[in-house]
Amino acid sequence: MSSATTSDARVYARRWKTLAVLSLSLLIIGLDNTILNVALPSLQKEFDASTSTLQWMVDSYLLVFAGLLLTTGTLGDRFGRKLALQVGLLLFGGGSLSVLLVETSAQLIAVRSIMGLGAALIMPATLSIISYVFPREERGKAIGVWAGMASIGVGLGPFFGGLLLEYSDWNSVFLLNVPVAFAALLAGFWLVPESRDPRPGAFDIPGAGLSVASLAALVYGVIEAPNRGWTDPRILGCFAAALALGALFVRWELHTKEPMLNLDFFRSRRFSVASGATSIAFFSLFGASFAMTQFLQHAQGYTALEAGAAQIPLAFGLLIGSVSSMKVSARVGTTRVVVTGLLLLAALLGCSVFWHTGMPYLPLGAWFFGIAFSMGWVAGPATDSVMGAVPEEKSGVASAMNDVTRQVAGALGTAVIGSLITSFYGPNVADSITGLPDAAGDSIGQANAIAAQLPGDQGLRLMDSAAGAFTSALAGGFLIAGAVAVVAAVVAKLWLPARHRAAPVVPAAAIPEAA
Repeated sequence: MSSATTSDARVYARRWKTLAVLSLSLLIIGLDNTILNVALPSLQKEFDASTSTLQWMVDSYLLVFAGLLLTTGTLGDRFGRKLALQVGLLLFGGGSLSVLLVETSAQLIAVRSIMGLGAALIMPATLSIISYVFPREERGKAIGVWAGMASIGVGLGPFFGGLLLEYSDWNSVFLLNVPVAFAALLAGFWLVPESRDPRPGAFDIPGAGLSVASLAALVYGVIEAPNRGWTDPRILGCFAAALALGALFVRWELHTKEPMLNLDFFRSRRFSVASGATSIAFFSLFGASFAMTQFLQHAQGYTALEAGAAQIPLAFGLLIGSVSSMKVSARVGTTRVVVTGLLLLAALLGCSVFWHTGMPYLPLGAWFFGIAFSMGWVAGPATDSVMGAVPEEKSGVASAMNDVTRQVAGALGTAVIGSLITSFYGPNVADSITGLPDAAGDSIGQANAIAAQLPGDQGLRLMDSAAGAFTSALAGGFLIAGAVAVVAAVVAKLWLPARHRAAPVVPAAAIPEAA
């Protein structure tokens, strides 16, 4: 038996252990997307931070993460996906540990940026490694697990954050990452094989620069728009710059001999339509999750820990939905599963019109599970479609493109749905805040803060009015998000192919046993 054959057999024999390491690596990224939100009041007190500073403690991570994904995916294809994963884990874990040295809010924002760079190296590497170690007939199942683990931390993050803050200080929400990153780093050294593009060609430096600049301008504009206003000159300038730089990137990639991103990928409907479906799902999920945190704490009166625990069904729904979707799509095809997931997502968002303040938790818990389950039915098969539409040697940049759509759509969902709810909330509460500070009409949080300073009955009336106004506004925002999901379902029904094109694969029985 040749050494190459022996190596291939060993990679195949260890594939599920490799997947466990990749899933562990993804878990901390998902946790970090939401765990910090519940720590913001503690951080504001610790650093005497403004609202803008708090926002950048959260968003500096997202800006670096989304902005560098395409470039880091390409670097993984070129220099090695295992190397990218290991360096990413070192940066993520090391950045988390360095919070022990942080003394200012600016230092914490810098730490979050380092963690974003680590995440940008980790996430595309994990998915491209799956494409390398799993044969085609098993890859769908593996990607289903990957999709579940990529999102399960989103549901667990608020709960773990609330639990840690109940018994410790704000440092703990960062230090939780350290042992997980170290365990993944150590296990990955032994269980994750190295792979790379055998013919990477010259590195596309102009393409990398244009992609980073255009994505950074887009994400920055999306992050700042809710505070500054969507028509603010700086925001419009960011969007114009993103559009211009994106057009230059496309032009360059079409004309250079060795592009960083082969735009012919988008000619494949399995790649482009599946990417769009995933984007819509993440747009709705992240926007809904952001709004629901406010609804639970400000309109329903939950504590931070209670609000975090209330969202635990998200984790189970995402995992069960992602895994089950791959089994069902193997029988009935990708199209039916993705369309069903999008329509279920739309229906659940529409259910918000029946909500009211003081409603019991059971229907809310079922809603969290259902919306996460429907999300899993979109993300799992759609990700499999994206990865199956490109050559395996280019899996790093394809994975990065898949991740870019998730992160940018999630940021847009948070900004757009949040802005819609805010715009609906003001008119809804206007009649109840006559004679009170204008800030009461800006957000339910500010209304509750003002109510706490008013005499008993007057304060209670304001809190009740604000809660009712926010609940109605939330339903309006969710209905629009649901309508977008319906449009995406129609597009997927018409243009998303049900299955991969037939391609020769090596059957599992033909792969030799490890020596």
